[in-house]
Amino acid sequence: MSQCAYCKQRKGKRVCPGLNGLICSQCCGEHRLVRVTCPSDCVYLDSGSDYQQKRLGEQFMPLRREFYRELGEFGGQQAISLFNLIEVITVSFFQGRRDGQDAEVVAAIQGLRRTLSPLHVPSAPMPVFAEHLIKEYDAFKKQNPKQIADSSNAPEILDRAIKFVSDFSGKDFQSRRFLGGLIGYVTAYHPEIAANLQKKHEPGHIVLPGQSFMPPPAADSHVHGPECQHHQH
Repeated sequence: MSQCAYCKQRKGKRVCPGLNGLICSQCCGEHRLVRVTCPSDCVYLDSGSDYQQKRLGEQFMPLRREFYRELGEFGGQQAISLFNLIEVITVSFFQGRRDGQDAEVVAAIQGLRRTLSPLHVPSAPMPVFAEHLIKEYDAFKKQNPKQIADSSNAPEILDRAIKFVSDFSGKDFQSRRFLGGLIGYVTAYHPEIAANLQKKHEPGHIVLPGQSFMPPPAADSHVHGPECQHHQH
């Protein structure tokens, strides 16, 4: 019997190029792209990636809602707006990419934190996504100076964001769990935003009316319809 190269318990029935061996269908379904580094041409990738993302999105939703509640209690609307901006930029940048990793998101938030720290000293060149996040933050802040946290309160908010992303991501090397959860959540619960974010936006114009996917209030009974103004530019 050919053992699964991941769990070492069940029979491996699929050739797994990521593990260079055989993998059982259960481990393939649970761990592809999350704990197994899958090449983009793997024949099993497309069939399960949507399901995997949806499952992660369902796990992500209640934790995210609780984090937004904590952010609101700590820093009010400015704190919420800052993390929402990070989420929107992250989805826009990584949606449709299979090579993105949670470590890139953490590094970008850390980079933004350093630039907003009163003791900031310019360091070596930043990773691509970190530069992109900082540029988008600066553009949004310039246009909406009172809506989002700044250097006076952003560092502690960003520390909380780093912990939230890292906790959901887990300890696995090359984890994509946070990216899968966030993109899966937006795709499942805000498909119109996911579709809109696939389009390219000029710096500073990425957050448009209707693109905020903050958790709705529990009592929100509004139903979006043709007359709804939420998606008007």
